[in-house]
Amino acid sequence: MYHFIGIKGSGMSALAQIMNSLGIDVQGSDVDKHFFTEEGLIKNGIKIYEFNKENIKKNLKIVQGNAFNENNNEEVKRAKELNLEIITYQEMVGKISKMFKTICIAGCHGKTTTTAMLSHVLNDITGCNYLIGDGTGYANKKNKYFALESCEYKRHFLSYFPSYSIITNIELDHVDYYKDLDDVIAAYQSFINKTSKTAILNGDDENVKKLKFDKKIIYYGLNEENNVVAKNIIYSENGIEFDVFIDNKFIKKFNLNLYGNHMLMNALAVITVCYLEKLDMEKVKNSLRTFKGAKRRFSETKVLDNVVIDDYAHHPTEVLATINSAKQKYPNKKIIAVFEPHTFSRTIEFQKDLIKVLKKCDKVYIMDIYGAREKQEDYPEITYHIIADKIENCENISRNEANKLLKHNNSVILFMSPNDLSTLENDYINLKLSDN
Repeated sequence: MYHFIGIKGSGMSALAQIMNSLGIDVQGSDVDKHFFTEEGLIKNGIKIYEFNKENIKKNLKIVQGNAFNENNNEEVKRAKELNLEIITYQEMVGKISKMFKTICIAGCHGKTTTTAMLSHVLNDITGCNYLIGDGTGYANKKNKYFALESCEYKRHFLSYFPSYSIITNIELDHVDYYKDLDDVIAAYQSFINKTSKTAILNGDDENVKKLKFDKKIIYYGLNEENNVVAKNIIYSENGIEFDVFIDNKFIKKFNLNLYGNHMLMNALAVITVCYLEKLDMEKVKNSLRTFKGAKRRFSETKVLDNVVIDDYAHHPTEVLATINSAKQKYPNKKIIAVFEPHTFSRTIEFQKDLIKVLKKCDKVYIMDIYGAREKQEDYPEITYHIIADKIENCENISRNEANKLLKHNNSVILFMSPNDLSTLENDYINLKLSDN
């Protein structure tokens, strides 16, 4: 029996579901708080306990979540006292990646949606195992492919063994770990060096273009010099239409029921994998049209004449992509942002960029900074004010102040945070509906 310490984490939840699908006995523990990742665990009958050292027995093997150690978790401490086998999340994923033809999807942004899109298409056509950062995972021993979201934080993705690697973009992020952009690029260089077959790279990204590889590289993007190029692009309220050319040869016209340039780029990466694997492009086209997105990535709920959008965005590039997608799909509605800054170090580093992109909205609500692995006492002068005070039409909002949003009509309300904002969203929806 494998016991997952921190099983509600998005990656841990997905991994537990994968191992369960492979017939391995799993259980886990976490804090007594609801997370959207619980749905898949409960659906698969995986037992979830509240953290307690009594959960740790001599017959268990431990999968340790990266947020926990013997100093902050009684179960990790007990497991070490009992001298149990302890394996990290990324080490366990690395073992599974050796079992299949693994496609690792990495990048500072877009990896969750690209992994979800790729697994959707491959699963439709031929069957696919997947681990997605939205908390979903599945595996069948008979499947050939494994689509694996691969996170660069603390170089965790160096534990994996990809046949193909996709890199969607490279920017400075995780500034609590990486020294600078060069350090980030060096990590990605080490990552693609582990690729056994082909590196599939965003050729429109200058930082990605700095990577070297002694095996095959396929570049995708909008620039003509790429191997895989989208042309004749039409963005509309219905989605995106485009033609794909590979090495200057027309392949097929594609249609996405998705919005924003970033979604087009994600689709090009998926199409490239399918082309290299010689899959039927008509089937690829049909499957892409039915892809509706990953969990908590531009997830929509209609509320009277308003639209509530739940999105994981927290880096300025992701926030801008979410805003632009909303403007493309709903050009006649006002854009209202509800943004929760994530970690003090990231908020300090990207404050100017966050201010710039949030100013594109008609109204902005800023929540208190969510520290995650960081503590307020280590950043005593840093609050939401470093962003809010520089945006004219901006105010603070807390999780119990949904009533502040009731005045907005014919609007798109963007809830943006890696954190679960469902309490605030649901309160708003219920208040808005009861108000009419």
